[in-house]
Amino acid sequence: MRKNLYCLSFFIAVTLLFSACSKEVNEYNKPAVYWYGKIIKSIGNGDIDQADDCYSSLQGEHIASPLLPEATMILAMAHMHFEEYLLAKHFLNEYAKRYADENEIEYIEFLKIKAKYMALPNPRRDQALIAEAIEDAKAFKENYPHSIYYSLVDNILTNLYLADGVLNETIALLYERVDKPKAAAYYRAVMLEKWIKWDEIERANTPWYKTVFEGDGTSSWYKIIIPDTKSVVSRNSVNEDINSTK
Repeated sequence: MRKNLYCLSFFIAVTLLFSACSKEVNEYNKPAVYWYGKIIKSIGNGDIDQADDCYSSLQGEHIASPLLPEATMILAMAHMHFEEYLLAKHFLNEYAKRYADENEIEYIEFLKIKAKYMALPNPRRDQALIAEAIEDAKAFKENYPHSIYYSLVDNILTNLYLADGVLNETIALLYERVDKPKAAAYYRAVMLEKWIKWDEIERANTPWYKTVFEGDGTSSWYKIIIPDTKSVVSRNSVNEDINSTK
């Protein structure tokens, strides 16, 4: 009796193992419409990572499928919806490179600028992305002066200029705190857009829970523990007492 139970248990275990393996194997070599449906279903369930995996299967198994262009754009918009803007930019680049016709390029370029702009919730953290987004927005305005998205891109560009100016001022304040006046003066001079009245710009309010750890851009949270003395190592330090005696 015990021997029969062992045999039965072994048989069940082997059956489950092979059924699991066969189920896993069946996830390969599927029709394009199967992977397309799983992409849509995964996005609907909020599982964007699963949707990316299904897209990889669709692309790998059906490289010439007419469903690929639409699936690529769907993934781009889904990543933008889930605030994964850099991944959205990746899929937009894929679409522009492989599938977009001449009439779609303008819209793709607009979405790429929007994705970069939306990827900047805190401008003080990514100076390179700000500079890249500014150049892309300027190029869009030059290449598509009659675009229906022109005013939107122009508004984005203005906000990017303001973010860049605030970032430069933040860097200047940092150099002032470490007693490097020449470096501070340099960053304050980087105000390329003379039409903006920088002295009238009001800084954005930083939430209190961020200022605890990051400061508000004008000072540091640890300022109270730093002695109010000049740096003894700064090459740009100015000894006012010595200058006054000359």
